[in-house]
Amino acid sequence: MRLSGSIRCSIMNSTSMVVSGGAVVAQLMPRPHPITACADRVSAVLAEVAGVPAVYMSPVDKRAALLALTDAERRLAELRLRVMAASADVADADGARDVEAWLASRTQAESAVARAEQELANALDCRWLRVRSGMAAGVVSAEQARVIVAGLEALPARVGPEVVARAEEQLVAYAREFRPSELRRLARHILDVVAPEIAEAEEAKRLEDEERHAREKCRLSLRALGEGSTRLSGVIPDADAARLRSYLEAFTSPRKADDDVSGEEDRIPYPRRLGQAFCALLEHLDPDKLPAHGGDATSVMVTITLDSLRQDLATAGLLDGDLSCGDNLSATQARRMACNAQIIPVVLGGRGEILDLGRTRRLFTAAQRKAMRLRDKRCRAEGCSIPATWCEAHHETPWSRGGRTDLDDGVLLCSWHHHRAHDRRFAADKLPNGDIRFHRRT
Repeated sequence: MRLSGSIRCSIMNSTSMVVSGGAVVAQLMPRPHPITACADRVSAVLAEVAGVPAVYMSPVDKRAALLALTDAERRLAELRLRVMAASADVADADGARDVEAWLASRTQAESAVARAEQELANALDCRWLRVRSGMAAGVVSAEQARVIVAGLEALPARVGPEVVARAEEQLVAYAREFRPSELRRLARHILDVVAPEIAEAEEAKRLEDEERHAREKCRLSLRALGEGSTRLSGVIPDADAARLRSYLEAFTSPRKADDDVSGEEDRIPYPRRLGQAFCALLEHLDPDKLPAHGGDATSVMVTITLDSLRQDLATAGLLDGDLSCGDNLSATQARRMACNAQIIPVVLGGRGEILDLGRTRRLFTAAQRKAMRLRDKRCRAEGCSIPATWCEAHHETPWSRGGRTDLDDGVLLCSWHHHRAHDRRFAADKLPNGDIRFHRRT
């Protein structure tokens, strides 16, 4: 046997023999890297069971398989992140911006997901080695790792590396017992465990920083949709959001009493009820307690002709409205809004002259409202249990049709039923016990 050339063997190379021109020639073939070989073996083993149905497994086997696969998934996630952290040269060789962009283009992954993975890979490779070891041991999932890293990076630098190291070790230990959502809460208060002597002072500083950041992020925008509605979106501090939710829930119905037979309001999706409650809250703001606007107390003036006021189908003008948000509303809405003190109805004659400028004489006084609360106790719509303090005073005979603002002509209705009382599609009957029963007009 003649060997052509010299053969140098290393632990990374293997030798294969081929016959070339009657001579046996040794060829050096690269042995795959252990991580590549691992990936190939995993893919091959998965291919072997790709068509095996799981339905015939025993409960014992299913239990063991689920736990083992979860453990393997966590270990594979760590290995994948470890390779990503070291693959900048791959992206550079293929002209990609970074590993995230290269991988997303070849695996059809969402860029945002790949970007988050790359950030986590870099964080684990550069700093959070205990978290990476926890993933490699199958203790920490990728979701838990993200939560732990975010919590650790939120710690102020002034606490020192020793405290941060103890925090990392403790959170990795917590990962054995707690879900990501629970870990997130524990991470926010990890100083109480690893450094209780400074925890309270650091928590106070963190809250101040969060509150200042929340004030800086505070935004509110209104965009007319062109269909009679405006999209309101914004970001407000948590404390103000909690107050707003509390105020809005004061206008939403509590659980109905057992004798409620309709249950119609309960079928309204809760987000819609909150939106309706927000509108009711605006109507109940006291303009006397708002800043001066245009040289006068903040108010809204609705203009409507006398003929339109008496018609079911008519429109009114919102005098002080933002024209970009729509400046018209129905006469039905104008009549309902006129029941509240924050709306000033301006009744116009045929030539536009002001016939009447509705003021407090059209509105129930504070004393009358108190008397109605004592009398009615709740919304007088049949089956409604909204307490009187949340209700609005309503003229049973509309003032636009000669109704009087006196106690006998007033009744308390919640915001929901007050809208219904002014809805042309419904008629209202007064029952012997004083309740109001609504039904659709035929």
